[in-house]
Amino acid sequence: MAQQVVNPDEQVVIGEVDNVRVITLNRPRQLNVISSKVVSLLAEYLEKWEKDDDAKLVIIKGAGRAFSAGGDLKMFYDGRPTKDSCLEVVYRMYWLCHHIHTYKKTQVALVHGIVMGGGASLMVPMKFSVVTEKTVFSTPEASIGFHTDCAFSFVHSRLPGRLGEFLALTGARLNGKELVAAGLATHFVPSEKLPELEKRLISLNTGDETSVKSAIEEYSEEVQIDGESVLNKQSIIDECFSKDTVADIIKSFEAEAGKEGNGWIGPVLKGLKRSSPTGLKITLRSVNTLYFYCALHMLCSPGNAIWDWDYGKPFPTAVKSTLIVVAIAYLIRSLTLYKCYYVLDFKSRHTRLEKGQVREGRKQTLAECLKKEFRLTINILRSTISADVYEGIRALTIDKDNAPKWDPPTHDKVDDEKVDLVFQPFKEELELPIPEKDDCRWDGKYEKSAYATIK
Repeated sequence: MAQQVVNPDEQVVIGEVDNVRVITLNRPRQLNVISSKVVSLLAEYLEKWEKDDDAKLVIIKGAGRAFSAGGDLKMFYDGRPTKDSCLEVVYRMYWLCHHIHTYKKTQVALVHGIVMGGGASLMVPMKFSVVTEKTVFSTPEASIGFHTDCAFSFVHSRLPGRLGEFLALTGARLNGKELVAAGLATHFVPSEKLPELEKRLISLNTGDETSVKSAIEEYSEEVQIDGESVLNKQSIIDECFSKDTVADIIKSFEAEAGKEGNGWIGPVLKGLKRSSPTGLKITLRSVNTLYFYCALHMLCSPGNAIWDWDYGKPFPTAVKSTLIVVAIAYLIRSLTLYKCYYVLDFKSRHTRLEKGQVREGRKQTLAECLKKEFRLTINILRSTISADVYEGIRALTIDKDNAPKWDPPTHDKVDDEKVDLVFQPFKEELELPIPEKDDCRWDGKYEKSAYATIK
């Protein structure tokens, strides 16, 4: 059942019922893509409610047949003649992503229909994310010459095995049950029960996590993924997507495609080969930079308290020795691939990656990830090494000929030294500021940034 369309003149519709706040993304004809106006409104209301003692629970949903198909690609394309025309919305969105990941109030995303790219950044970080049989998830940005952004290099690098690299590079789709199985959503609820669940959550009138979880579980179902799900192809994915380069990944995937029972690989491989070579190379490196950081933290955190996906909970002691070996392997691999050097300060338990500026700490990792993605996005939109992103958008949404002409056209023509350029840190005052302390949590807004002054 599609979510009801409300006031068509408003891009975001806000509802307040006692202690519950409801956000409805309201651009159904555009699949609720995220415009600059949407970003500003979300930031405004989320800040207001976090500071409001009367606001206990925040629910977010999408009108029509999509939750959100991600960023407004036409907005980026139309802004291409003017340098940094979209810098403000990018700044605001990445800054907002940090606050969504670390939000102080209980949030529930009711995700029905399409949820792609940046739209998924309004689902995955939520304390509770409810999906249905109609939910379709994908992060296809690399295919159009972009990169997986909105903290998804952070998210992808923490998925089991090489699933993150697989999803980032191929843009493969996951359904609702697969999202729950992969840990990208918390509950599966049949679509016909979604309106009832929303009413139940509103009637609770509380943000108590235990109460909210119990209410959702009244409507949710146990997940059994299909035997042909890509999640059941983990061994093949791990084997192929552990390779060091995109070219080697494709070669390994081709070899697997020729084996009996691997017919599922063909369509995925076809899409991978059609994707922007530059976008794929940037995306793979972006995810692997996070692997490097994870390895250092595994080895240098107090007591080697290796974490799992659930924000800081340590793995059992019995598992640590294996993961430490993996950590060392990641270090060797990363140093070989990217010629990075690192500084370990054991007294302060700090780890610094000189190339990429990755620092130790769970929240810092998210922050550094967003800072890195901000640099990548701005440099890609500036066509620093390639204009593939605009060609990809043109072929997909403007002319719709699905015949992009990539520059450079092949993986061997993508120069590693040029790729280095999009990862280079900005001057300190031009980096994305991520507030580190609660007392200045909502500081760093665009209006107070150096970019606003430059304008």
